[in-house]
Amino acid sequence: MPEIPYSFQTTHRSVVRQTEISPSPRLEPSYVARNNKADLSQFDHLARTYCLMEHLAFGRALERARFEYFGHLKNCRRILLLGDGDGRGLARACQAAPNARIDYVDLSTKMSAQARHRIDSKDRNRVQFRNENVLTAHYENDTYDAVTTLFFLDCFHPEQIQVIIRRVRPALKSNALWLHSDFRIPSSGWQSLRARAWLFVIYAFFRWQTGMTVTSLPSLEILFSEANFACNKQTTYQHGFLQSGIFIQAD
Repeated sequence: MPEIPYSFQTTHRSVVRQTEISPSPRLEPSYVARNNKADLSQFDHLARTYCLMEHLAFGRALERARFEYFGHLKNCRRILLLGDGDGRGLARACQAAPNARIDYVDLSTKMSAQARHRIDSKDRNRVQFRNENVLTAHYENDTYDAVTTLFFLDCFHPEQIQVIIRRVRPALKSNALWLHSDFRIPSSGWQSLRARAWLFVIYAFFRWQTGMTVTSLPSLEILFSEANFACNKQTTYQHGFLQSGIFIQAD
């Protein structure tokens, strides 16, 4: 089970926006998958250069956001990594949770090949590599102590994110942690303008390279809140442009 220090348990939850919105329609995974024009396997040709491009654009900031809360994985026995790409999250999870069995789910075969070579050979027998679409993948109920989505959910439309959360939630144990990192738009000022400019460039690049149809950042905190997840801890970076947080299932 993941170890949650007392200070973490009592962290204020006000970072979750309690915005009143109309419930979104429930869409079956097969419908959502068929209507997603961007096939995430098209990230294959970016596998070798993705890490370099990231570092040129943001230095180590995205990595700091990814791994801010990986210390909470120490006592996990089962971990689910969704869309971990080239395996930097996998390698860090292997270090942070030396006794955990890990399921790595990513549709890109070339990304998963990079991930396989990134970890020590002694760790490969406790990692299951699954080249599957997260929109249709099956997860056993009441299995995982933690799940991670690290700069991944921004590739999907809100309806698709709802499907992902709905499929993953039954697979989580009652006190499981959902470690999530992604971009965010500050509320005002030059920080907001900077974030919007960067996001325009990022989405235009991936639309050009992969055919991704998403053009704007989804309201992830609202989507998690709708699914009855509460953000118990959050850290921001790059003047509020990047965020990392831990979500847990609300009582």
